[in-house]
Amino acid sequence: MRFAKYFSAVDSHTEGMPTRVITGGVGVIPGETMADKRLNFVKNHDHIRKLLVNEPRGHAAMSGAILQPPTRQDADWGVLFIEVSGLLPMCGHGTIGVATVLVETGMVEVTEPVTTVRLDTPAGLVLADYDTRTNLVTIRNVPAYAHELDATVDVPGLGEVRYDMAYGGNFYAILPLDQLGIPFDRAEKDRILAAGLSIMDQINAANRPAHPADSAISGCKHVQFTAPGQDGAHSRNAMAIHPGWFDRSPCGTGTCARMAQLHARGELGIGADFVNESFIGTRFIGRLLEEVPLGDRTAVVPTVAGRAWITGMGQYLLDATDPFPEGFSL
Repeated sequence: MRFAKYFSAVDSHTEGMPTRVITGGVGVIPGETMADKRLNFVKNHDHIRKLLVNEPRGHAAMSGAILQPPTRQDADWGVLFIEVSGLLPMCGHGTIGVATVLVETGMVEVTEPVTTVRLDTPAGLVLADYDTRTNLVTIRNVPAYAHELDATVDVPGLGEVRYDMAYGGNFYAILPLDQLGIPFDRAEKDRILAAGLSIMDQINAANRPAHPADSAISGCKHVQFTAPGQDGAHSRNAMAIHPGWFDRSPCGTGTCARMAQLHARGELGIGADFVNESFIGTRFIGRLLEEVPLGDRTAVVPTVAGRAWITGMGQYLLDATDPFPEGFSL
């Protein structure tokens, strides 16, 4: 056999959404911080991401994480989050998956009843508390904030669309689906996805968001359509993601963004539980811990709790004669 590449991995899913945790084969990506490593990876190593998430090894909604040595002394592991849309600054469901894999495979020291895993991510330090009794992982995310409320954008075929833009580790355009006259029904998934992709394209062209503390974190690749008939303590969403798929989980960073948006609108208080439900009916439980400054803005510190399950362990290979060294998408 002629292998040009060899990667070891532990596969998992978090409330329905996959996380392929790459434990070996990538090597150490250069960079002083995980944010630097992310930019270096995008520039010089993105063929690895494509190989691991695209078909035939992955699929159109594949997601994963690449383990790295941490760049800060207060972290256990560094992590780069990969998916079909690129490299994310932060991924909530991925963090839950990574923490579960690290604890259940013994890659971190396990303490009872709760093991705290400290992860160095491109967006900052993220803490994940793994409850050994219940398999529940609670992550303390980077500060989230409402970037813009009641923004509008003209979208071909849809007209003027009103949305809120919020950040929870990634940027999210948030709007009620019934604004578009589309039922919140999985039978309408093609219409919902097409609308989401059109909206994010127009937002990025006309009003591209950028993080106040890190301009490298910019752009909108997620549109969070909310279901009607639920209050500020309980939400359901259909999460349309570039280049064309739905989050199977409730979306961890999307849940944080949603809580920041609701808090900015006076609909979710500090310390109140928030239930966020995915398009397939799985749930995360969120909570806001406190308000903190973020540049000239006020942000909130969010937590999100959910569960992940290991689904397999394997090796992913690239034969030197393989005609698809970066996989493919269809």
